[in-house]
Amino acid sequence: MDTGQREKAAVRIQAWWRGGRVRQALLQAALRAWAIQCWWRSAQAKTLEQRRRLALRLYTCQEWAVVKVQAQVRMWQARRRFLQARQAACTIQSHWRWHASQTRGLLQGCYEVKASHLELDIEILMA
Repeated sequence: MDTGQREKAAVRIQAWWRGGRVRQALLQAALRAWAIQCWWRSAQAKTLEQRRRLALRLYTCQEWAVVKVQAQVRMWQARRRFLQARQAACTIQSHWRWHASQTRGLLQGCYEVKASHLELDIEILMA
C-alpha cells in the first residue's frame, strides 16, 4: 500500500472511531436527560399529590365548619321554637287559671282545729 491509501484508510478509521465516540456520548446524554425527565415528572407528581391532599384537607375542614354552623343554627332555632311554645303554654295556663277562678267562684272559708276534730266553715261565692 502506498502512503495515499494509508492516509485514506487512517482517516476512515479515525472517522469511524470519532463517529462511534460521538454516538456513545449522544446516547449517554440522552439517557441522562431521560433520567432527569423521569425524576422531574416524579417530583411534579409528588407536588401535585401534595397540593391535591392539601386542597382536600381544606375542603374537608370547610365542610365540617359548615356542618357545625348549620347544627348550631338548627339548635338555636329549635330552642327558640321550644321557648316560644313554653311561653305560649304559660300564657294559656295563666289565662285559663284566671278564667277558671272567675267562672268557678271564689272559695272562702276558715277552719279551726279542736282537740278531737276539725271544724270547717266554707263559703262558695259565685260571681
